[in-house]
Amino acid sequence: MSQGIHNQIYSLLIFTITGILIGIIFDIFRVIRKTFKTPDFITYIEDLIFWMITGVLLLFTIFKFNNGEIRSYIFVGLGVGIIIYLLAISKLFIKVNVIIISFFKKIISFIFKYIVKLFKITICKPIHFFVINIRRPISKIKILTKKGKKSWN
Repeated sequence: MSQGIHNQIYSLLIFTITGILIGIIFDIFRVIRKTFKTPDFITYIEDLIFWMITGVLLLFTIFKFNNGEIRSYIFVGLGVGIIIYLLAISKLFIKVNVIIISFFKKIISFIFKYIVKLFKITICKPIHFFVINIRRPISKIKILTKKGKKSWN
């Protein structure tokens, strides 16, 4: 009898941890939405991905730690885990991750800006030079034909 209660308490703790993991996954999607403005269609896809990840995590946890049996303490553990996470850790998690992602966005945009400048200098300037030098003789031909002189045709 004592062994059964210990197993149920162990399962309750496992599902509390699973609830905390679901809260973390939820906040990861919230941070992504806060950092990158996406259209509604992408938001729907993100929601679908969240529920698929959550479903797979729950099914894995139920089969791995509870032999596929669904008991009421599973839902209690999940609810307690989510509530603990949302009340204790969520705000800090979101703030820290928004700062980290914003920092990396600034670094990437800085690098991208200089790559674009380098691209303009190394590739676009010679192309621009070539186009200008081709255009000058063509404009001289047009000027010659407008003055009544023979064209090259």
